[in-house]
Amino acid sequence: MARKTLKLYGLQHLDILRHYRDISDRALHEFSVVGKVLPFRVNNYVLDELIDWSRPDEDPFYRLTMLDRRMLAPADFDAVDRAMRNGGAGTALADVTAAIHRRLNPHPANQMTTNVPLLNGSGVSGLQHKYTETCLVFPSSGQTCAAYCSFCFRWPQFVGDRSLRMATDESQRFVSYIREHKEITDVLLTGGDPLIMRASVLRRYIEPLLGPDSAHVTTIRIGTKMLGFWPYRFTTDDDADDLIRLLEEVVQSGRHLAIMMHISHPREIETSAARDAVRRLLSIGAVLRSQSPVVRDVNDDAETWRELWTSEVRQGIFPYYMFVLRDTGPRAFFEVPLSRALDVYRGAVSQVSGLARSARGPIMSTDMGKISVDGVADFGGTRIFVLSYVQARVAEWVKRPFFARYDDAATWVDSLQPLTSSDRMFLSRPEPRLARAHH
Repeated sequence: MARKTLKLYGLQHLDILRHYRDISDRALHEFSVVGKVLPFRVNNYVLDELIDWSRPDEDPFYRLTMLDRRMLAPADFDAVDRAMRNGGAGTALADVTAAIHRRLNPHPANQMTTNVPLLNGSGVSGLQHKYTETCLVFPSSGQTCAAYCSFCFRWPQFVGDRSLRMATDESQRFVSYIREHKEITDVLLTGGDPLIMRASVLRRYIEPLLGPDSAHVTTIRIGTKMLGFWPYRFTTDDDADDLIRLLEEVVQSGRHLAIMMHISHPREIETSAARDAVRRLLSIGAVLRSQSPVVRDVNDDAETWRELWTSEVRQGIFPYYMFVLRDTGPRAFFEVPLSRALDVYRGAVSQVSGLARSARGPIMSTDMGKISVDGVADFGGTRIFVLSYVQARVAEWVKRPFFARYDDAATWVDSLQPLTSSDRMFLSRPEPRLARAHH
């Protein structure tokens, strides 16, 4: 198979768009304005294999990867535009963009305060421990991607502000923490995208978890968008064989290897390159799971999800989560109401076989855990949302139904009103002592 070369394009390469479509100087300028606030990266595979350039403005992958002035509030767009015209990359522009970043809620669910664990009295860089059994690791070299999804809730990782970024340090203290905490059974390498790293660098993070000191770690998960945005990572990259050998070592160690794929649209897994990558991963014993949020004008219809889940099952991929967009970044441009997300989920799941109904959703990943919007019901003449936690900081809350008043405009948990006083605690924000109670 011929080797493909990954070519990355950022804000400095916007003229590449002229090769694919007619685009005005004004549109490119607006793109640049938004790009001073939100990250932009695309690659040659996305441009050549995924985007339908005959109708780019209606294409889900164009919307998924490109920037739009409506992603910023009009006042914020104007402020950045003025700062650019008055001095380019000077201090004024940096101050303007930093203020916008703060307003965009860069770390939802208090992840930098309630999720970062302590080792010998100090925080562990690049580590989050929200749920007892599961620990997240952010490898320092993996905090970028082959292409950026414009809705991504991890956008602070990519904007160049170290104060917003989560990443391990050179000390690798995360290994000591995991070895000390025997309750941790699942380690999730996340980002960014850990598979953007060379296999030799990824090995530094995985190999320490395979030894006898980490025998309590029985599952290693890797969160990645590579299968959708650069499937050659698993097949023809110059170290693809090294990567596959490393992943196979995880399986041969007796551990469960879960590749947590972020797949937003069925076209991502329908190319021949993606199908080849799936087959190769399955051949070594990896388990592939797929998740994505509902994104307006990308996949906010039942037919898209039905097609996605059906195709995944056919290829040997487990549908895992349908998420609701988190309350961060340019969510106003992409979000759909909870009621609409529920309609999409029910419409899709009702048209697939039982094997595809492993997908749970719609799910809000909140301070206190993952809340499932299970349905809408009538309670004494009052319309309500029926909710439950599929994962929670407080283990006793899992699958315990609670209720909120129906609101067809609500897009996130903070818009919901508890039905009764007993429902209130399930919608409350955590106290720091509660978040670390299991550590």
